[in-house]
Amino acid sequence: MFKAYQDIFTPPGSKLFSAAAFVARMPISMTAIGIVTMLSQVRGGYGLAGAIAAVFALATALIAPQLSRLVDRMGQSKILLPAAAVSATAIGALLLCSRFGAPDWTLFVCALFAGCMPSMPAMVRARWTELYRGSPKLHTAFSFESVVDEICFIIGPILSVGLSVTVFPEAGPLTAIILLLIGVTLFTMQKSSEPAIRPQVEGRSGSVIRLGSIRMLAFTFVAVGIIFGSVDVVTVAFAQYQGYTVGASYVLAVYATGSCLAGLIFGLLKIKLPLQRQFMIAVALMTLTLLPLLLVNNMVNLAITVFFSGLTVAPTMIITMGLIEKIVPEHQLTEGMTWATTGLGIGVASGSSAAGWVIDNIGVQTGFAVAVIAGTFALVIALLGYKILFAAFKPSPAIKH
Repeated sequence: MFKAYQDIFTPPGSKLFSAAAFVARMPISMTAIGIVTMLSQVRGGYGLAGAIAAVFALATALIAPQLSRLVDRMGQSKILLPAAAVSATAIGALLLCSRFGAPDWTLFVCALFAGCMPSMPAMVRARWTELYRGSPKLHTAFSFESVVDEICFIIGPILSVGLSVTVFPEAGPLTAIILLLIGVTLFTMQKSSEPAIRPQVEGRSGSVIRLGSIRMLAFTFVAVGIIFGSVDVVTVAFAQYQGYTVGASYVLAVYATGSCLAGLIFGLLKIKLPLQRQFMIAVALMTLTLLPLLLVNNMVNLAITVFFSGLTVAPTMIITMGLIEKIVPEHQLTEGMTWATTGLGIGVASGSSAAGWVIDNIGVQTGFAVAVIAGTFALVIALLGYKILFAAFKPSPAIKH
């Protein structure tokens, strides 16, 4: 059944760069939730913790496309390691400021510079596109990487929250730093699979965010990111309210498990519907599966609810990356894919901050309404931008056998 996934690893070096990317993207799932867990213990309350995590996520979302644009112009090996070093240094400074009681503003400054973390999901997908552009294997490769993303979100929160709760508060983010540096170093060492630097096309050198279809996808993903950010923060607070703080990591792992399973199955399907319609259906299902969050009253109910909601996540990501691959020029592919995750990051930042404020000022249970409202906005944006997306879609190139 899964032979299609085995076949994508035929090219030399494909296993190595995918494995390195797995390690390098682990900090994405560990850092923000680790910051929330750490600061909620050290400083107390979720307002400050959510705000710091939001600044980190927002900075990452805004800086990552610029890094990816440099990557498209100069290559992955020249940009990724310096960027990762800046991010790791800033996160380390954040941990020290937290530990030694530095003023709150120093935490915000550190979180800002920590946003230099590169978008590793975009980098690894760019390598797969280099190998399989125009081939059905690209859909399988994108599906595989979406599953790997979700595996990271299964392991990452458990590892980060678990370490911060059971060892010392800074242990989760500290581990993220180590994994970031190791993973990016190993990834950039795989030079044989690095995408070629393509010459900039005259008149097409501006940012791809100028394309209406890319803006529509990015804005939709802002709303999707609010869902993720709010669910993360509210889950931690809800678990603490229930007297089982470490249980938050298990609930978030269940969320990611649902997405992982859906991604594995989706990657094997041959769906004939146009990608634009698939995107609309996926966003609609994501919105509908969030509604039961309003009725959650214990950890078991929460785990069941987020599992079914998670079933919509990976397919939505796979479809979106497939759309972007067909919309943007080849020489701007990495930047295009990063803008999708940028929208996601901005949403995560907003969702974390909004959820933290709601928890502190209204109540834990009300925090889930943030995710439901965000899901509704995602559907509205997708509906309003459907014609733009349909007009921008270009036909697939001839299939390679």
